[in-house]
Amino acid sequence: MQIASSLLENAVNEFARLPGIGKKTALRLVLHLIKQSPEDVQRFSQAIDKMRKEVVFCTVCHNISDNTVCNICSNPLRKKETICVVENIRDVIAIESTQQYSGLYHVLGGIISPLDGIGPDQLTIESLITRVQQSAVSEIIFALSPNIQGDTTIYYIQKKLQPYPVTITTIARGISFGGELEYADELTLGRSLQNRMPVEKYVSH
Repeated sequence: MQIASSLLENAVNEFARLPGIGKKTALRLVLHLIKQSPEDVQRFSQAIDKMRKEVVFCTVCHNISDNTVCNICSNPLRKKETICVVENIRDVIAIESTQQYSGLYHVLGGIISPLDGIGPDQLTIESLITRVQQSAVSEIIFALSPNIQGDTTIYYIQKKLQPYPVTITTIARGISFGGELEYADELTLGRSLQNRMPVEKYVSH
């Protein structure tokens, strides 16, 4: 792609670094920004800069937050006795959009995948165990993507939670095996949460 302006080309290259953004899409976005007023572009760039500098991770559930404790964990209307365990922040957003869940979350930051060099120590599993130890948690719901890595992660954490009097469930198989949780439609994901099942019937020992 030949671009006459090096300034334009540099901007296109930066946009193209974003996931799912190719050079043509990046060019379209940059050309759109050029048409905007300097004030609009400045507001856009300031929002990105402020987000990157000030966003933090919740010290309780590891979700993104504006404060040390996110607005979900600090909400007195949420059911503190239920924790939904997810792989990443996008899954929290997907589940929240269903409006079918009113408990808390725990973001693992990934799933166990030895081939990718991701082991239990690289996830927030110990933090989850500590939450179960220190609070009145009665149910852990696993809402991980239904694939081999997700099942391995569920099995590992289930073993770690065995000493504690907590019910362990997982979302129903409304999500196809090998699929990604964040791409499930809201109705399917909502039903999967409502029809969750004991882990013993989900993960083979």
